[in-house]
Amino acid sequence: MPSKKGKETDFYNENIPFNEVLVITDDGEKLGILKRAQALREAYNRELDLVVVSPNSNPPVAKIMDYSKYRYDQQRRLREMKKSQKTVEVKEIRLSAVIGEHDLQTKFNQAQKFIEKGDKVKISLRFRGRMITHKEQGFDVVNQFINMFGEDIQVEAKPKMEGRSIYATIAPIAKK
Repeated sequence: MPSKKGKETDFYNENIPFNEVLVITDDGEKLGILKRAQALREAYNRELDLVVVSPNSNPPVAKIMDYSKYRYDQQRRLREMKKSQKTVEVKEIRLSAVIGEHDLQTKFNQAQKFIEKGDKVKISLRFRGRMITHKEQGFDVVNQFINMFGEDIQVEAKPKMEGRSIYATIAPIAKK
């Protein structure tokens, strides 16, 4: 019976639902198409397990191997893939249409830290009250903020108006 940690989709030993399988030994030698009982007997004689490695082929391919070692290698490979995987977070910087020069510089410094860490930055500027009548001033602030980065970033989403807010997204330039 499969362990709770293991994949429930693995077919091995008595859990193999196929009547005939193409059997390959642990050294890669093909034994040919065998009945399930005969293939299991062959695996047990070698003190190993019979594991279906390709259930969708015709006939299904089963390999004689150590199942616990096979599962361990699969899990180790998954852990290595997760380790090497980089998750990109989206950080948000909120601006105002009437932001002061020093405040804008402080927001820029924070956004620059996010970019250096490899995160994307979502720039949002929300209009309050009657400020909505000066949309061009809001676009100017957002564009000025983006231009402060120079060539260090790429603009993924240009500034655009959504309701009472302006949104833009910037990301670090991908290293090749």
